[in-house]
Amino acid sequence: MGETLRLYASVPVACFRVAQAREYWETYPCPPPSTVYGMLLSLVGETDRTRHVGAQIAVGLRSEPAISVVLRTLWRVKDRKEPPGVGSNARPDFQELLTDVQLALAVRTSSRDAASDPLLERLTRAFDSPASVSRFGGLSLGESTFLVDDIRRQTENDPTVRQWLVQDDRGDLSLPIWADHVGSRNTRWGQFRLNEAHDDAPPDESWVTIQPPDGGT
Repeated sequence: MGETLRLYASVPVACFRVAQAREYWETYPCPPPSTVYGMLLSLVGETDRTRHVGAQIAVGLRSEPAISVVLRTLWRVKDRKEPPGVGSNARPDFQELLTDVQLALAVRTSSRDAASDPLLERLTRAFDSPASVSRFGGLSLGESTFLVDDIRRQTENDPTVRQWLVQDDRGDLSLPIWADHVGSRNTRWGQFRLNEAHDDAPPDESWVTIQPPDGGT
């Protein structure tokens, strides 16, 4: 099984936008594996997202986030002659938000993480010696405005895990494991469901290997 690092993370407000959502921005009930992976890379100051391809992570919910809807101004490209967010390149739309997102995250050693310093080792160093990490910007989970309030090693006083995100071919959640930020062709999808947790340890089916489809980036 290898070594495992279990974490507690909290985000006061977040939206994990459903990929197919357009005028009405729905949110997934939990962050996709690709979003969590990106946040962990940011935490250790890694800007090359291919550096830890093959890392294995698990995602769980410690809270039942409340869902609200806000009306906000969203950017789009309607007129290339105008700057982003100006004139016809901005529009009001509804967006769902999750409040009080508390997560159980886990990373474990993986032979597929070919980096000389695997992600688990870098995360361990980051918590042991925060001053050793060189990074920039606020730590967010997804959109830059959804800032992480707290991330640390799990303790016995943390809220218990309510649900684990598990892989299931018949699951009702289609989530990105690897996101193509230019188009969608190289996005790798997985089918998942949220399963009631019976233990704070991630079940076998919750472990996800982060990798692009067919070696693409």
